[in-house]
Amino acid sequence: MVKKRKVSIADVAARAKVSISTVSRVINKFPTVSKENQARVEEAIAYLKYQPDISAQRLASGRNDAIGLVMPGYPGIFHSFYAIEIIRGVGHACETLRLDLVFHITNGMNPLNTKSVGGIIFADIIENRRQVLDSLYNDTPAMVINNIVNDLDVNYIGIDNVTGAQTATDYLANLGHKRIATITGSLKTQSGAHRLEGFHKSLKRQGIDAKDEYIIEGDYSRRSARLAAEKLLALDAPPTAVFAASDDMALEVIAVLLERRVKVPEDISIIGFDDNPSSIYGPVALTTIRQPLFNMAEEAVKYLFNIMTGKRKAMVQKVLPPQLIIRDSCASPKK
Repeated sequence: MVKKRKVSIADVAARAKVSISTVSRVINKFPTVSKENQARVEEAIAYLKYQPDISAQRLASGRNDAIGLVMPGYPGIFHSFYAIEIIRGVGHACETLRLDLVFHITNGMNPLNTKSVGGIIFADIIENRRQVLDSLYNDTPAMVINNIVNDLDVNYIGIDNVTGAQTATDYLANLGHKRIATITGSLKTQSGAHRLEGFHKSLKRQGIDAKDEYIIEGDYSRRSARLAAEKLLALDAPPTAVFAASDDMALEVIAVLLERRVKVPEDISIIGFDDNPSSIYGPVALTTIRQPLFNMAEEAVKYLFNIMTGKRKAMVQKVLPPQLIIRDSCASPKK
């Protein structure tokens, strides 16, 4: 079987009766081509089904339109609402702007090939600070999301996790709860540490003691939430309300309570953090804190693209507000 020859840019030029450089200018959208020549080139491309070489286009345009998304690797990443929303938001923006996306899951140890992309989005900084520093050293445009970076000259878009956790805990306290527990996210992450900070700030403002037995460290996984819920239920005076640092953990706490015939919210109120759509359709619709993950990821790509193309010179340092979403999992405590 004879292999069909690949159509070249020279073939397009021959059919359109223009020079190869004119075809290149049309492909790369240079404004210096006459409408007549542009029409002939476009007709030839369509007729011959010519596929431009992406690498050649980038060389001709003088820029690299690929964006790298670097995401910390952790167990269950592709079952994580956070990871899915980040990937969805970045992917949608890349599709809109016609950018290539290079996805890299990292343990923080391996160096990145920053020359293969025009810019990098770091989905948080978890044990991969060295990679962020390398991108700055190599003058690769970079954007950190889900982390407020105060000690590096790097662009970032983050979530106000402290205020979000304060809002959640204040809501429980304002319902009349005094025995309020929290199951934290991983305290190695900024989000986990900041949500615990917000919990403490709320209790202090409300005049409620922060008891050690009511503060249990989790890692955002359902398993850690199940173990934490069992510990809380085993206390002589179990909490009447629990703030879980993610919806996944909050849903697992509800599952444990219902297994033990503990009613939600009549016996124990539960509030989460994320606004995962799955939290609406469980046995009890979950009250939660909404964080705009998709919007954060989409905005990050748009800002980074403007930095890559020279349309934006100023540093991007933006913090997005969370929002309380009230559903059915919280109520005033029993008298």
